[in-house]
Amino acid sequence: MPITYDQIAPSYDRKIRPLERWFLDRLRREAFALLPATGRILELGAGTGLNFIHYRSDAHGVATEPNKAMIDIARVKERPGGVTLVQNCAEELPFARASFDAAIVTLVFCSVRSPAEAFEELRRVIRRGGTVVLLEHVRPDGVLGPVFDLLSAFTVPLSNDHFNRRTADAARTAGLQVIDVRKFGLGIINLISCRV
Repeated sequence: MPITYDQIAPSYDRKIRPLERWFLDRLRREAFALLPATGRILELGAGTGLNFIHYRSDAHGVATEPNKAMIDIARVKERPGGVTLVQNCAEELPFARASFDAAIVTLVFCSVRSPAEAFEELRRVIRRGGTVVLLEHVRPDGVLGPVFDLLSAFTVPLSNDHFNRRTADAARTAGLQVIDVRKFGLGIINLISCRV
């Protein structure tokens, strides 16, 4: 029986806290620094709201999350007044074409059902010329790649966590212009800047 986000949600913040202190909080800040200073922002996969502290105080937009248990935790966290929470999945965004100027996505594409459909939706709802910033764990290059393929053979059935996705390549294939890929931790974590 796979582990679900309903099961993970109550302890998620506590379990990820060491990684946040070690490097994730800094990388989240760097990801948010790549967003435009103004305009409507879409956060895809807000989880328990760990990104909320990185939003500008005057930010406007929508933070989405498919899992009810995760979004219930996010709802009680402080966030900018202009940011609304919406429960929905990445592959079916309930927004009109070109509704947003930019999107931020952190640690999401490892678990979306269909990366291709999620990127297609991002291309639809972000205006032409808009920014998409992704902070993701990915399949690293070199000798570690096959190790992450093997890891995925266990993590996908256990928790639907794909350790071997090539997210920058998937973004390119979907038609996004990949501007920059910064690699951290032997290439396991990528900070990917794209333009629609």
